Amino acid sequence: MARIQLQFPEDQFYYSTHLTVRVTDINGANHLANDSMISMISEARARFLFDAGIEDMKDAHTSIIVTDLATTYRAEAYARDQLCFEVGIMDFNKYGGDIIFRITRPADGALVAMAKSGFVFFNYETKKVVPMPQAFRNKFPNVNAVD
Repeated sequence: MARIQLQFPEDQFYYSTHLTVRVTDINGANHLANDSMISMISEARARFLFDAGIEDMKDAHTSIIVTDLATTYRAEAYARDQLCFEVGIMDFNKYGGDIIFRITRPADGALVAMAKSGFVFFNYETKKVVPMPQAFRNKFPNVNAVD
């Protein structure tokens, strides 16, 4: 299987947050476990969306759901490492787009991982994917569409 390559334009990152690797995030090889990295990416995504006011605009039935996630690891991270999660958004389509992540360790500048998470808007009442609300698209006017 060919290895995936994730590279993103610098101008697509809009937000950053820091998370600390907990002892419970460490696997048998004594570094950050894959499942813990995915949880940290989810937390960074939730913080980004909350700080962008997305929680304030959703209705009772429609929300964002993750459709896929690709992650490439570049360096190990260890217990008590502080990681910086830079988060961006790109490639809007009719129903959603991609949230991107660059994870670094500020202490030494190491690139730990890159990730890309696809998302769509989903109506939980009808159980169907729905078009992206214009209010969401308006929050990110510089994001290119790939319709």
